[in-house]
Amino acid sequence: MKKAALLFGMLLMAAPANADLITKHSTSVQLTVDAAASQATRLGSSYSVSGSNVSATLGGLTAPVSATDAATMNSGTYTQTTAGSAFSFTETFNQGDAIPTGTTVSSGVVGTLPAFGSVTTTAGGVAGSLAGTIDSAGTMSLTAGGAGTSATGQFVAEITVR
Repeated sequence: MKKAALLFGMLLMAAPANADLITKHSTSVQLTVDAAASQATRLGSSYSVSGSNVSATLGGLTAPVSATDAATMNSGTYTQTTAGSAFSFTETFNQGDAIPTGTTVSSGVVGTLPAFGSVTTTAGGVAGSLAGTIDSAGTMSLTAGGAGTSATGQFVAEITVR
């Protein structure tokens, strides 16, 4: 027990008598309202054909004239191989998206959204009663807004001993 008291006394003597205590306090509020957004993906053309007891001069896709056009279908010629026998035949064509004329991009913003095969659109947020305040005592107040909004408050206390 005496050894523990002696060790504790030595530690107290090692601590500086004139230590500085520094405290810093910071309070912040961040309010966010989501922007409306759309994402459009241009889909390509596709063609497939299958069958039995059918002879074919295959059709297929014809390359687009320009990069803004979509490929088109070239019809084939098909005949039944054995007349009077059963046959099956399937031909499928999906025309891809052409880029509409007049579609322009200015400062990273598309003036009008092209009507492509895959489009995802999200509505913008509604601020509603979204609010945040900090008074001179550092007290925070946050008020919820409408859909697509967020309010974040933060208080940071830093204590330094030198």
